[in-house]
Amino acid sequence: MSARTVTLLGATGSVGQATLDLIARAPQGAYEVVALTANTNAADLAAAARRVGARFCAVADERAGPALAEALAGTGIACGAGPGAVLEAAAMEAGWVMAAIVGAAGLQPTLTAVRRGACVALANKEALVCAGALMIEEAARSGSVLLPVDSEHNAVFQAFDPAQRAQIRRIILTASGGPFREAGLETMRRAGPAEAVAHPTWSMGAKISVDSATMMNKGLEIIEACHLFALPQEQVDVLVHPESVIHGLVEYADGGLLAQLGSPDMRTPIAHALAWPARMETPVERLDLAQVGRLTFQAPDPERFPALDLARGAFKAGGAAPAVLNAANEIAVAAFLAGQIGFLDIAAVVSEALDEGMGGPEGAPAPASLEAVLAADALGRRLARKAAAGLAR
Repeated sequence: MSARTVTLLGATGSVGQATLDLIARAPQGAYEVVALTANTNAADLAAAARRVGARFCAVADERAGPALAEALAGTGIACGAGPGAVLEAAAMEAGWVMAAIVGAAGLQPTLTAVRRGACVALANKEALVCAGALMIEEAARSGSVLLPVDSEHNAVFQAFDPAQRAQIRRIILTASGGPFREAGLETMRRAGPAEAVAHPTWSMGAKISVDSATMMNKGLEIIEACHLFALPQEQVDVLVHPESVIHGLVEYADGGLLAQLGSPDMRTPIAHALAWPARMETPVERLDLAQVGRLTFQAPDPERFPALDLARGAFKAGGAAPAVLNAANEIAVAAFLAGQIGFLDIAAVVSEALDEGMGGPEGAPAPASLEAVLAADALGRRLARKAAAGLAR
């Protein structure tokens, strides 16, 4: 059996590092690394490239180019710097691509891999939240397979039987509830960055930890799921599940619920995508249900977590609204982490940006080009900065 050729877009982040860890543990010859990219971290990128024998490396920040070239001198590994070099990596003939570049910067490289028909593992929310219709259309045209890496969507993917699509009644995305699952509004109002990033279950970066605390991450995941599984949002539910053992469920017409369970370790969904349609060994701690003891569930509180309704409203509005939502949230979270606005102001900033920048009437077409998506993203950021300035402490 020939090696699976892989490219990692965003190789030095947590998802990229977990993917490299799995590749290193796989049987020799199972995977061949074609290209690796990073934003600015030339040292770690070069070290990873040396370990796996990558053919090409690229840093998005041109200022990091000389350091990358120096670190790879004499290795025979080609390298480049700047956004064009990242696109070059995405265009190389790797059969499997991990799309893990955070933010709008990941849109064009991901789309490049999709357009050439690669099997694309999606760890970049923006690909479907901001450009879902465009990504799905391009994947259908090129024959690209989109594999979800988010633990919730990957869980649903495993339990979702396309042959029984007509018999699927709904899918359920689970949420830990974050650090404020049981907190009152006054506690949330006073919360600072330290409290908001103290996730009780997962180890994540500051931005996504805050998204978990506001539950905006689930709002964005609703939009992703609608695109991935071609379902109306009325068939996508969210359930708070503090133990984070069940990651997603699919309900069928006969009343049966199929669920995917596992320890809260991102290497499980990454491994599923990396080996798909086969399976691979991982070092993940095995789930001991007897030790877990019990599993609990509750509906999310819309008053304390308004981000869910904001995301549903943006998806219903259509047009540029989901891209505006995502961009405004990034700006609002950054302002909160910088101490400029309060925790509850995050949703207020996003709401104001949406009110001013909704992408047309209900049913308006989604952006049909990457340029239109980026324009909507820029609009959302501009409106959110204005809203945040009005709430600045």
